Amino acid sequence: MPQKLLSRKAACNTHGQDSSYFLGWQEYEKNPYDPQTNPTGIIQMGLAENQVGTPWTTPPPASSSSSLPLYPPANAILSFDLIEPWLERHPDAVGLRRDGALVFRELALFQDYHGLPAFKKALTDFMGELRGNKVKFEPHKLVLTAGSTSANETLMFCLAEPGEAFLLPTPYYPGFDRDLKWRTGAEIVPIHCSSSNGFRVTKAALEKAYQGARKRHLRVKGVLVTNPSNPLGTTMTRDELDTLVDFVVAKDIHLISDEIYSGTSFDAPGFVSVMEAIEGRQHVSHRIHVVYSLSKDLGLPGFRVGAIYSNNEAVVAAATKMSSFGLVSSQTQYLLSVLLSDKEFTRNYTAENQKRIKERHDRLVQGLRRSGISCLQSNAGLFCWVDMRHLLNSNTFEGEMELWKKIVYQVGLNISPGSSCHSDEPGWFRVCFANMSAATLDLSMQRLQDFVASRGGCASRPRRQRKKPSLGKWILTLSSSDRISDRGC
Repeated sequence: MPQKLLSRKAACNTHGQDSSYFLGWQEYEKNPYDPQTNPTGIIQMGLAENQVGTPWTTPPPASSSSSLPLYPPANAILSFDLIEPWLERHPDAVGLRRDGALVFRELALFQDYHGLPAFKKALTDFMGELRGNKVKFEPHKLVLTAGSTSANETLMFCLAEPGEAFLLPTPYYPGFDRDLKWRTGAEIVPIHCSSSNGFRVTKAALEKAYQGARKRHLRVKGVLVTNPSNPLGTTMTRDELDTLVDFVVAKDIHLISDEIYSGTSFDAPGFVSVMEAIEGRQHVSHRIHVVYSLSKDLGLPGFRVGAIYSNNEAVVAAATKMSSFGLVSSQTQYLLSVLLSDKEFTRNYTAENQKRIKERHDRLVQGLRRSGISCLQSNAGLFCWVDMRHLLNSNTFEGEMELWKKIVYQVGLNISPGSSCHSDEPGWFRVCFANMSAATLDLSMQRLQDFVASRGGCASRPRRQRKKPSLGKWILTLSSSDRISDRGC
């Protein structure tokens, strides 16, 4: 269809689909790895899904020096092995029954966008449990949305006019260019963070981003952070949270904390929610908003369960009205209200899930180390922020895209280049580890080890003297589009 027949919104290029983050997915979908039918295909390491499974006792392959347990084949390793037995023991929840009586008609006719009270109560209790019950969440301050994507966009609609800006620390989740900007018309201004301090947010970086936005004549309406961080896999320190809260108070703006990975924290120093950081502080809570979902902590992205939590009554009221464009189905709410109300299950699930994530994280780190590759020390999330700067042929984003292209096409691994996450430093990559079997993870590490060895050793430095073949036009364009924010159409 000719673009002249479309709206400007439909025709403009602010969705971010041309990012290497999404293009890597497209290449994977053309040639997906399968151990039986396509053993040389691309392994998907760009998908942050929670599929860690139960260890088994089969000894590791001879090529592996890892002492960590292996896992069953891919079709048996999903985290669902913890949920499915619960479903079998609770047929009423699955069969839409309450005390043996069908509630099908009740659920089929339910369309209140406030949500099922039982589910909101169960979800807020679960959120408190993940935070050590140091914070109490109240159901009437919760707005249900169709996933965290919808939650973040809804908050943009509530808090910013088209052309107004939110500050985001770099590197940040590539999908935010779509989620926060595409339909809302809001702008993203990066808070430039550095590997020199582990990419921590500082007062100086916040102020520099704020003043940079003002020079561009952008009104700043808030700061958005992911905690735990996507893509860093780290939790924010209490000092960072205090710095953020002090900053938004001083500037009279909002703070959104996307905490969808809160249940994945597997190591010290542990996860601290922004809601805990503002306990006891006066005149602050109305400008603090939390985004949550069950996609990562419970591994249920297909259920499309997200939420906004806010102490601001006006935000809750407006977001509730907007949620009618993306409701959570009543049968999903009913099933999960029963599951999350089972406190013994949620406690055991969370503990086992965090244990498995740590095992899988450590397995990736060990595999990278065998190739002479390190990563940022992390304690949460389903990925690592991997340092491949020493493998670049030039210390540029063009060099990063050249390396990424080789890893996708020659090595057969889809990983996310740092430029797609708006990193300021070439050579960092986000690598996911929880969406595959351990055997597949071992294979990916063996492929990477072979690739590094073919370059003359695991610790080779960039060889700038070698003239490399020119990259395709699309890949050079890509490195620029990943780093430069599109203006709204």
